Amino acid sequence: MCTHTEHGSGPGGALTRAAPRWARGVAAPALLTALAAAAWANSLSAPFIFDDRPAILGNPHIRQLWPLSRALSAPPRSILGGRPVPGLTLAINYALGELDVRGYHAFNLALHVLSALILLGIVRRTLARSARLVSAARPLALVAAAIWLVHPLQTDAVTYVTQRTELLMGLFYLLTLYAAIRAAEGSRSWPWQTASVVSCALGMASKEVMITAPLMVMLYDRVFLYPSLAEARRRRWPLYAGLMTTWAVLATLLMLSPPHHLLVLIPGGHASVLERGMTPWEYLRTQVGVIARYLGLALWPHPLCLDHGLWVARTAGEVLPGGLVVAGLVGGTAWALRRHPGTGFLGAWFLVVLAPTSSVVPVVTEVMAERRMHLPLAAVAVAAVLGGYAAVGALVRSDSRRAALRVSLALAVIATLTALTARRNVDYGSEVSIWSDAAEKRPWNPRAHNNLGNALLRAGDLDGAFAQYAEAIRLEPDYAEAHYNLGNAFLRKGRPTDAAASYAAALRIDPELAPAHYNLGNVQLAEGRFEEAIAHFGEVLRIDPDFEYARTNLRVARERLAAAGQR
Repeated sequence: MCTHTEHGSGPGGALTRAAPRWARGVAAPALLTALAAAAWANSLSAPFIFDDRPAILGNPHIRQLWPLSRALSAPPRSILGGRPVPGLTLAINYALGELDVRGYHAFNLALHVLSALILLGIVRRTLARSARLVSAARPLALVAAAIWLVHPLQTDAVTYVTQRTELLMGLFYLLTLYAAIRAAEGSRSWPWQTASVVSCALGMASKEVMITAPLMVMLYDRVFLYPSLAEARRRRWPLYAGLMTTWAVLATLLMLSPPHHLLVLIPGGHASVLERGMTPWEYLRTQVGVIARYLGLALWPHPLCLDHGLWVARTAGEVLPGGLVVAGLVGGTAWALRRHPGTGFLGAWFLVVLAPTSSVVPVVTEVMAERRMHLPLAAVAVAAVLGGYAAVGALVRSDSRRAALRVSLALAVIATLTALTARRNVDYGSEVSIWSDAAEKRPWNPRAHNNLGNALLRAGDLDGAFAQYAEAIRLEPDYAEAHYNLGNAFLRKGRPTDAAASYAAALRIDPELAPAHYNLGNVQLAEGRFEEAIAHFGEVLRIDPDFEYARTNLRVARERLAAAGQR
């Protein structure tokens, strides 16, 4: 990217102008949609997994669109807590097709394609400000958007249904910037400024990473549109004021309904042993290695894993390599912002968008998640396209050969990434396959074994489920969810006494685990221990007032206790 504002012409510009305007407007969406279909067509029937189960299958809030407040709220300890916009979209999906998974996947893919089109618009308008790149702005932007669209690192955000939180945030983030750019280009700027602020507010209600969007708009203005920050503030202060007010939206939502991964940071919050004990310093020194891994996966997307697990970098050997990479990125970005601002903006985009999840605030449920690269990957894609374009230009003198090589390289990269994405989606074909993949790639990760156990249990493989739960508990003895799931396996085996012992073990570790209270209450109800069952059903309703089965069983337990007293 470049900060020049003068425009030029060239062969590419002439070819572009030769095409009818309507054709230029239709070609890019059609091409990106076709690429998305090629990469993700085999993902549309992938089952719901992991967080999809409580957020969709077990979420009564999405079963109706009215009253709207119901669809915008979330169950306790939910990934949708503080994120009403994703919850509303899931309610829309349910209204259209109930639990037909294809509709949810199609919605995710549509969001992703729309984001790619907005990214194309941002890159094209930015490159068109450079005399050197104006003639190539449209094809370069299209290639960058296509690479971003079909990159296999995006599968975690696109194929995993409830990670539409990331997709929605990314869509509104890009739309906030795009509308801000358009507002600076015309005399009637207020409609675009309004669109930018509204988009920013919707992003804040989708995922917390949106907190950085106002800052990136200001940085874009300084790098590409205005000679100084003071001039940008003078010209754009209404826009900046509106964008900054959206921070209040995020703060309010977090206070009213914090998402599960932030509960441990809030006084009185509860979390399992897998979600405790990481200080901000431990998280930061771990994240330098994670950021280096993200960058590596962007350049060479292997191995991809649904759940990379939880760990803390403790030794110099674990911290230093990633630390050097991050120090180089930060230092290079700071230098480039002064000498080559367009390149510096790409570095800042990568680092700033990652900052909320890869800095000092521990995201307690996982230290690394590929979906977090959804937006930062855009900077890598644009940098790679511009770097490749410049390299070919420097190495090949013949105009015809240079053009042919550029087109060949672009097609080869896009085709390879599309094939890799389609291949990765095969792993999502069943719960057993995706969790087998995770457990194989991260054998030390107890959560991967626990979730593989759940998948095997649902598939009817009891012995396999027992083995995976045992491995999860061996790796992490204080893993409440694994003890709870082991109890479910015992219950399936017809061993209620062993099941009750496992549920009790889970509750000793995490007294707020409502399903363990519920199942233990059911075992006690069946055994005639009515008072104990009543206590556990009461705990379920204290934790989750919407748990209707617990309410029903509580009534049954009370009726049987009363009947027993009369005898």
